[in-house]
Amino acid sequence: MGISSSHTENGLVEVTIDYPPVNAVPAQGWFDIADAITKAGDDPDTRVVILRAENRGFCAGVDLKEIQRATGHEALLAANRGCARAFGAVYDCAVPVIAAVHGFCLGGGVGLVGNADVVVASDDATFGLPEVDRGALGAATHLARLVPQHLMRALYYTARSIGAQALHHHGSVYQVVRRDELDAAARELARDIAAKDTRVIRRAKEAINGIDAQAVHHSYRFEQGFTFELNLTGVSDDARQAFLNGGKANARQANDT
Repeated sequence: MGISSSHTENGLVEVTIDYPPVNAVPAQGWFDIADAITKAGDDPDTRVVILRAENRGFCAGVDLKEIQRATGHEALLAANRGCARAFGAVYDCAVPVIAAVHGFCLGGGVGLVGNADVVVASDDATFGLPEVDRGALGAATHLARLVPQHLMRALYYTARSIGAQALHHHGSVYQVVRRDELDAAARELARDIAAKDTRVIRRAKEAINGIDAQAVHHSYRFEQGFTFELNLTGVSDDARQAFLNGGKANARQANDT
């Protein structure tokens, strides 16, 4: 259980998320994802990284129970810094990162996938940011890399999810396959990339990042600042607890916030 890395064949490294049952990732887990991906990219023998998951879905985001159990803001700060580190590691990895997504991909999962180079998904995969229902903000930066601007806003404000086929239509999901074909599809694509001269592919990754119109590191940290604000006012704590209790937080009156 946790984050593991394996060399499946020459040049391919698979990083697997495994926190049963729903892959709600604890703070340390985000740092572990970052370390595993960075280490793989720094290895000159690595040509492609595949980010995948076990269990019911790709990722349910941050482990809210861990944050609610903690006193003070230390757990929240650790989770936010861990997410920023993990998302950044995917983006900055020296080699292409392929995200293989099944089931639900929520919150921090969107942060990982939005920063990946290529996304392959199973036909049951859904993507969404339930942040506004959890009293938090963040990863609009990464959802905006998956869908057009106005659709991103609608999904963000409503906390609704979007399916893999729709993202395939928008061009952000490269391929949609049956769930039992997902790993094989990701590996086949990885082999195609790995067959290229890795010296060229590594420079290509660096060049593409260099011409990216969106400064993903800065924009995500800007979003996180508003999460801190919501936590300081107590809004986030109410929303997280309501979710863990099986419901949604009641909207507060303006003069209560």
